[in-house]
Amino acid sequence: MGRIFVVELDGRSYRCKFCRTHLALPEDLVSRAFHCRRGKAYLFNSTVNITVGASEERLMLSGMHTVADIFCCSCGQIVGWKYESAREKSQKYKEGKFVLERGRIVDEIDFSTEVYIDTRPSVHISLTLCLLTFANIGYMRRAIM
Repeated sequence: MGRIFVVELDGRSYRCKFCRTHLALPEDLVSRAFHCRRGKAYLFNSTVNITVGASEERLMLSGMHTVADIFCCSCGQIVGWKYESAREKSQKYKEGKFVLERGRIVDEIDFSTEVYIDTRPSVHISLTLCLLTFANIGYMRRAIM
């Protein structure tokens, strides 16, 4: 087994939901109007960091196509399929393009929903507690004397 080299895309990108590996750029997005067994899917002109499985004939909603499943090269999860060929003339535009299943990818913008909460006490709180402690010690000294 060889070493895996992963392509890092600049700017916003679509990534594997399972390992966050870069898969495609928004500029390569052709259509958001695709569907798969698991829900919505996006059609792309090109993708990176994928491996292509064996080709097979598949009956899709738009007719018979020769397709190959595509997998994330980092974690091996299936992320969609590649259109190898289409029988119907109206479907020829799909040939050589890639479909990424929406449920198996994340838009880089989705990362903004992950929130990091700093649980360390802040300097302001520590300083306030320290001042309160000194104030209480001073008050206690006056009460004892």
